[in-house]
Amino acid sequence: QVQLVESGGGLAQAGGSLRLSCAASGSIFDINAMGWYRQAPGKQRELVAAITSGGSTNYADSVKGRFTISRDNAKNTVYLQMNSLKPEDTAVYYCFADARTTAWEWRNDYWGQGTQVTVSS
Repeated sequence: QVQLVESGGGLAQAGGSLRLSCAASGSIFDINAMGWYRQAPGKQRELVAAITSGGSTNYADSVKGRFTISRDNAKNTVYLQMNSLKPEDTAVYYCFADARTTAWEWRNDYWGQGTQVTVSS
């Protein structure tokens, strides 16, 4: 199994910054994509940003230019630097990893427990 542990959420003022971290551990053979989704109250979960093991990135249009995703493959850790935060960024942020525990299995998506990000106006 693969466990994901998130940290770094909290309260920020509009225009401020927060940095999220997510470390994967357990029986990991390899990880392809890692990234973040978020879910605000009453809304569907949406992709915020993702990064492959090769460093290719993908961002939601709403966060482009404000958020930066990065990754340390040696530590199986992904980061999300969030700048110029807006109240509409308020949500629970979930880390995910597209991983295998052996070379002979299909990839599975693993999820963190979620971390709350609240941005006040």
